[in-house]
Amino acid sequence: MIEYIHIENYKTLLEAGFPLTSLNLFSGLNGMGKSSLMQTLLLLRQSFERNTLPSKGLLLNGNYVKLGMGNDIFSVDSEDDQIKFLVKWEKEPGQKFIFQESPDSDLLPIVSTLDIKHPAKKSLFNNHFQYLSADRISPKSNYEISDYHIRDLNTLGNNGEYTVHYIAENALGKLSIKALKHSSVKELNFLVNLEAWMSEITPGIKILANTQKQYNSATLSYSFIQGKDRTAEFKPQNVGFGLTYALPVITAILRAQPGDLIVIENPESHLHPAGQSMVGKLCCIAAANGVQLFIESHSDHFLNGVRVAIKKDLIDNEAVSLFFLERPFAQTNHSSIIHNPAIDSNGRLEYWPQGFFDEWDKQLDKLL
Repeated sequence: MIEYIHIENYKTLLEAGFPLTSLNLFSGLNGMGKSSLMQTLLLLRQSFERNTLPSKGLLLNGNYVKLGMGNDIFSVDSEDDQIKFLVKWEKEPGQKFIFQESPDSDLLPIVSTLDIKHPAKKSLFNNHFQYLSADRISPKSNYEISDYHIRDLNTLGNNGEYTVHYIAENALGKLSIKALKHSSVKELNFLVNLEAWMSEITPGIKILANTQKQYNSATLSYSFIQGKDRTAEFKPQNVGFGLTYALPVITAILRAQPGDLIVIENPESHLHPAGQSMVGKLCCIAAANGVQLFIESHSDHFLNGVRVAIKKDLIDNEAVSLFFLERPFAQTNHSSIIHNPAIDSNGRLEYWPQGFFDEWDKQLDKLL
């Protein structure tokens, strides 16, 4: 597990430290820098995958992120000409990554060749890593298939594009983490539990995923339990958008194993409030059982799902870290301020920064 990250001169993170735990939630107004920490992880991983780490440099454009050139990511108020990352894994000294400013290049040269200790054992660099972008699969008739991605790379794809293929191939498999079993079912069968958790978004849902390898595609359809009967199958285009959009998120969490690292942007997108809270709860259960998660969210319902999970002892409060990033208008430099309010065993926050999931209260005050 990654315990700490320190960042210097990257975008609005002029100098910022993040003490990390099992579940790490990042929020803030748009453009305040909350995505920057997660981009740090993605930049390091894509550079490692493309073999520019440890000897060449930081690759800015790749499969995970496309950020442009050096001048696009360098802090405008930096007094240094280097971007610096420090990553500390548990039971290890911190690993420094220092890159030279190169304004017109998408490869920032590394200052000195690194000796990354045991990369094959680190989820940031091995095949126990899953990133889900905010731009995920939408309802359609056919989806991509790739044995290489779901078996060798152990990924659903950055956009969840191989989710349907994964479900089709692993429907009869079992959950690796028993605690993720839904309370309404008695077995660890993957598909049964996927349907049970998805039923908290749309009650009674049944998921039908099949591969058509002769056409290099996978098909997805839904049916619903209605009383004692079961409806005909519906195409994803004729069912709520949020259902298919959430499918990679729920699948990624349920398929997780202890030691995995999962990065998800806006897991609550297109879900009703109860569904958003459920996803927060599900993330807590995974995090309490050996999975490290980095979540970017704007949802107070997701946060409240986490808070309730803490109160119900589904996860220890000290295993959850909250980060709120802001950039005050009156501040003289273009850099983010990071708030890291503690959360107690009853799910109560140490303090609420201005703008931190407080819009409901503000609007309610206006109505009253």
